[in-house]
Amino acid sequence: MATRPNLVTQWVELWGAIARAGGIDAYITAQLTERGYLAKRRSTDGMSAAELKRYKAELKREAAERRKLKADAWQAYRASHIVHLGEGVFFNDDLDFDAFDLAEPEARAAENELPKLDKPQQVADALGMTLAELRWLSFHREAATGVHYRRFEIRKRSGGMRAIWAPLPRLKAAQRWILREIVEHLPVHGAAHGFLAGRSILTNAQAHTGSKLILNVDLKDFFPSVTWRRVKGLFRKAGYRDQVATLLALLCTEAPREIVEHEGEKLFIALGPRCLPQGAPTSPAITNALCMRLDRRLAGLARSLGWRYTRYADDLTFSLPADHKGAPGLSKLLGALHAVVAAEGFAVNPAKTRVSRPGARQKVTGLVVNGDAAPRVPRALRRKLRAAAHNLAQGKPLPAGESVAQLAGYAAFVHMTDPVLGAALLGKFGEHR
Repeated sequence: MATRPNLVTQWVELWGAIARAGGIDAYITAQLTERGYLAKRRSTDGMSAAELKRYKAELKREAAERRKLKADAWQAYRASHIVHLGEGVFFNDDLDFDAFDLAEPEARAAENELPKLDKPQQVADALGMTLAELRWLSFHREAATGVHYRRFEIRKRSGGMRAIWAPLPRLKAAQRWILREIVEHLPVHGAAHGFLAGRSILTNAQAHTGSKLILNVDLKDFFPSVTWRRVKGLFRKAGYRDQVATLLALLCTEAPREIVEHEGEKLFIALGPRCLPQGAPTSPAITNALCMRLDRRLAGLARSLGWRYTRYADDLTFSLPADHKGAPGLSKLLGALHAVVAAEGFAVNPAKTRVSRPGARQKVTGLVVNGDAAPRVPRALRRKLRAAAHNLAQGKPLPAGESVAQLAGYAAFVHMTDPVLGAALLGKFGEHR
């Protein structure tokens, strides 16, 4: 990984001495002079063979010491600078201002109440690591022998498996700091209900009770659509300059990868650009901030046609109130919706677009919202949980593929909308865990 901390300190101190000397060349010249290695240049004309031999030996001795000093200076430079962050990543340690930086980024960062981070070293200090560790966690490779994530799969509700890339402890701690100190301070539209304090699938569903029509739309490949360059743009807009925004974006993203074996070695091969991993603590909150303009445009579109709009992660919900007068304008809404979503860098999943009318069951983020009653868990799930609790009490085994932990999770879901029933089910399942 990185150089040992005590050596890093030595290299950083050395770079301080180099900077005070006026740069690498000035430092090396001063050191050669101080140590008596700097050979005085003179004409070789008229030198005897013995004098020429001694002069060449002086030059050779100086050259050897110069190479050593240059090598040390390079190590000191690497300990005090990022230098390089991998294939396809532009980084310049000497860049003070970039054309795409905000005119006064510090003012914007202060407005968002963000920590002052002007240089890579300040990012490393804030995260409690050395600059070498920061580079190690941020570095991008198209083919890597190891990554900072653990991969596992979970089953999708719609069938198939979903790959989850969970960050390893060191990176996860850095991501949690970025989430807490930066991302959670960024503005989010009022239509967003996912992964926000005081909001939930329940508050999302409550906005759509008593509806003539409900339109559910799913965004395709939501997290993979948010590439590291889009995340970098978010951090720049928040008030950080190019260097810092690049590092923050790389820490929060990873390329989708395929794990292959090559000549007995495991390789993680990038299948596309770095994007938000499903499993990183920063990913949901970053999408909320990034979707600010999408939410604003869709909320305005819905309002202009008499509809209501909310978003929970990649689930968009539009509803037409029961007291709405006039034509629904559904086709106009769908057409404009596709255009706005595409313009904002996303795509609608046509297989998960559905319209629900009052005569059919209307669901929003898994909760039934028909009529004016409060959102509730589908009756079939409540019955299933009651039956499972009864069977467990009778000592009967659970069906294949079902566990008490899963049932307790469903009971917690019920508890959100029906605390009495949910508490009773949680108590019963808790007896068997």
